[in-house]
Amino acid sequence: MYFERMQNSSFDAVLDQTLRFALDYLDGLEERPVGATVDLVELRRRLVKELNDEPMDAEAVVSDLVRDTAGGHLGSQGGRFFAWAIGGSVPAALAADWLTSTWDQNAAVYSCSPAAAVVEEVAGEWIKQVLHLPELASFALVSGCQMAHAVCLAAARHDLLARRGWDVEQQGLSGSPRITVFASNRHGSVERAVRLLGLGEANVIDMPLDVNEQLTPEVLESHFEGREGVPIILVLQAGDLNTGTFDRYQELIPIAKRHGAWVHVDGAFGLWVAASDKYRHLLAGFEAADSWATDGHKWLNVPYDCGYAFVANGDAHTAAMSHRAPYMVHDSEARDQMDWNPEWSRRARGFATYAALRQLGLQGVADLVDRCCRHAADLVAGLGELPGVEVLWKPVINQGLVRFLDPANSSDEAANDRFTDLMSKRLVAHGEAFFINTTWRGRRAMRVSVMNWQTNERDVARSIEAVRACLQVGVGC
Repeated sequence: MYFERMQNSSFDAVLDQTLRFALDYLDGLEERPVGATVDLVELRRRLVKELNDEPMDAEAVVSDLVRDTAGGHLGSQGGRFFAWAIGGSVPAALAADWLTSTWDQNAAVYSCSPAAAVVEEVAGEWIKQVLHLPELASFALVSGCQMAHAVCLAAARHDLLARRGWDVEQQGLSGSPRITVFASNRHGSVERAVRLLGLGEANVIDMPLDVNEQLTPEVLESHFEGREGVPIILVLQAGDLNTGTFDRYQELIPIAKRHGAWVHVDGAFGLWVAASDKYRHLLAGFEAADSWATDGHKWLNVPYDCGYAFVANGDAHTAAMSHRAPYMVHDSEARDQMDWNPEWSRRARGFATYAALRQLGLQGVADLVDRCCRHAADLVAGLGELPGVEVLWKPVINQGLVRFLDPANSSDEAANDRFTDLMSKRLVAHGEAFFINTTWRGRRAMRVSVMNWQTNERDVARSIEAVRACLQVGVGC
């Protein structure tokens, strides 16, 4: 009886209903609070139910889901979300993502979905063009920069150990030469990739940085001393999470290459400045690295989840990732995606990337980068003009830092730390804009991260006024 009901049901009604829900959500972003308006207790009260014995109509299931999760979503699709490094979704990418679920393809090999394979092949080549990466670099579309790091560092592990006569894919790491990782401005996703690959966090050395948050050639050279013959991975930063700073690739990469190291660039969002004539100089020399990682669901504004890994040595890349089995069908001409990424059953995320790049075009991506950087600069400058706001870092690109001084005791740094955290809570409660805090150089600060294609001058002005209101205790908060 259940399956008869399922077979007699129609997609039309539930998808029509879902379209209305989706448009209502998107249309309401301008006026709804940017932060969540219900807490954990309320969400559990609504959502924790006994699993039903009898089947439910699809429309009822979706309607309940929308009702019960209302107020529990962050407005990260809108223009006044400035927390973490989260982009939105350009319309074509969102639409393509809906179709991705509709088509429901397993994008593992060409034979599973020829269209998904070719679209991903084209999308990867387009991204290399946008980012000015080497034409012959291999690539993988993965779930995010976390897995992009894992793919790139797996290729690095293969290459460095193969040079020393060790087949890590066959022999494992036990007894192998120990790989050391030098890291500049290490993000937690690099740390997790190192753990996942069995390289060990204890083998990561965080390089001391200068006042500009950059690794200097002198510091790097000194760390190679006494490590002759040791396999080393150097992880450089392209757009630090707090400050948006970039390393000095033209000076650092030749040093690393002279010592036989593999150079990996963490460009989760910063790599996209390559699209901009105004900001591309920040990446000067980066193309000489061995691998690069970035996200699509950040600055390209495609829906979650999508990251990109690029490797100059395609042989090392496939050696670390590819697999063959008798029951699988491989095409001699086509590109099989699983030769380049760690996932077997995988979403055809190439469709959304392809659509976003076509909608934006080369000039559109460049304009997106330039606009976000301009809005970040204006937002930080506007906040800095408010009484009691200290600018700790002016944006190099789209990331800035501000700090709030305790009006009762601004000379006490601990009091300023507490007041900065209090201000962040007030702003979330206010609802007009959404920011989060960090600790930078031992002090609490509020991060400003602008990465959404919808952010405009009005959003910047509204957000500054929200901060002004929250600086007045109890006013508008």
